[in-house]
Amino acid sequence: MQITEHTVVLLDYKLTDDDGELIDASEDGQPLAYVHGTGSIIPGLERELDGKQDGDALSVRIAPEDAYGEHDETLLHTVARSQLPAEVEIEEGMQFEAESDEGEVQVLTVVEIDGEDITLDGNHPLAGVALNFEVKVVGVRQATAEEIEHGHVHGPGGHAH
Repeated sequence: MQITEHTVVLLDYKLTDDDGELIDASEDGQPLAYVHGTGSIIPGLERELDGKQDGDALSVRIAPEDAYGEHDETLLHTVARSQLPAEVEIEEGMQFEAESDEGEVQVLTVVEIDGEDITLDGNHPLAGVALNFEVKVVGVRQATAEEIEHGHVHGPGGHAH
């Protein structure tokens, strides 16, 4: 079966940056499962997988604009230490969730500590990074109506609800 909109796809993958550093990989026997066409994976990889089928393997480089976007300097904010939870020891690299005025949850990463000034970055950690995927399609099937409605896979490789 070919990968088309509303098919469940199971992938074994390895993800590296342009320096060959491993960013992520599927675990042995635990492929990534997603519903194609629901925006569950980055757009560039989803586009590359369209029309592929079980057993196909591919190596693709996804540019930042087709992955997590370019790094946006306007998403860097410096706040006073007093604006963060007093009971938490702040360290570079730690992440917080914050709610925007529109009610959206945003992950903020501490990128610099300068005395009482804390610089937070609202960019995805992989913003501005080209992503290199080694992918093998290990399963394709039609998504159920419930999986399409929920936007995720149920059963093996997916949610168990």
